[in-house]
Amino acid sequence: MRTQVVEVAEAVGKLLGDPIFRPSGKKLLAKGHQICEADIRLLSAEGHLQVSVKILEEGEIPEEIAAREIAQEAASGALELRLAAGGRANLYTTEPSCILVNEEALRQLNRSGAVTAATLPSLSYAVAGQRIGAVKTAPFAVPQHRFQETMRLVRNSKPLVEARPIRSPIVATLYSDPLRGERARNLFEGIMRTRLDRFGVSASFVLSSIEEEEMLARNLQHLLRANPTMILIASTTAPAGPDDAVGRAMRRVGCRIESFLAPVEPGNLLLLAYADGIPVVAAPGCFRSPRPNVVDLVLPPLLAQYPLTANEISCLGHGGLLQ
Repeated sequence: MRTQVVEVAEAVGKLLGDPIFRPSGKKLLAKGHQICEADIRLLSAEGHLQVSVKILEEGEIPEEIAAREIAQEAASGALELRLAAGGRANLYTTEPSCILVNEEALRQLNRSGAVTAATLPSLSYAVAGQRIGAVKTAPFAVPQHRFQETMRLVRNSKPLVEARPIRSPIVATLYSDPLRGERARNLFEGIMRTRLDRFGVSASFVLSSIEEEEMLARNLQHLLRANPTMILIASTTAPAGPDDAVGRAMRRVGCRIESFLAPVEPGNLLLLAYADGIPVVAAPGCFRSPRPNVVDLVLPPLLAQYPLTANEISCLGHGGLLQ
């Protein structure tokens, strides 16, 4: 890209090379602005006879085209793209979603030297109409070889960012206590409601149980027959692991234990299992308070029917100290 000084009348369609100010110091036109017919009249009225412009050379991709194409290739799911000035493409959700990010590919993209991209953290929740990502190119233009290298990277890692929609999930809850299940429900139901409200959902099926393997298994089986999106178990005790009453009941109804322990505080005793693809989550102590804890981190992907893995839970440690 080269800089050239041209007569104002010849500047239509070109990019402004330097900002233009009024004598008062107020900016008239910004650097990089694409000059139109109205700008010509404005500049002439302000007494400007010539302007400095940027001229694209062969083998260069205009910033707005590069940003648009890279963003379109990188994104998928419930997203829409909105272009902004300065070679920026913003990504907005079209419905409530869980945001999934290929973090290694994002790091490679941001080392490319041609473009940068910023997103919400992976597994986070976004409401409809929320900006969840932004792609920004180098100023004015991107060399074609850099653009092609970046597009290859994005295609090979597609999707780099995905908005996985959360569509009318069915949540089942099971309250348990060693002496009386209704005690757990009385203690935790209000907090459970507050927590689920954050994600625009409510519990469709609710049961209470004595915290004993056979009774828990019976109630879990009943909830599984309803085919919910997920099951949350809220216990008044702190399980020692998959071998306590809750863990044994999970296995008794055919659950496969995916993960026990999470590098998140509060919430390190998270127990996640799957029964025929339905996630079952026990998180002792996490329903005593509405303050953020591990449940808030795992709910978005599970509500979006994304199969959260033990490896992904192990990655929650970076940022897992919740304040």
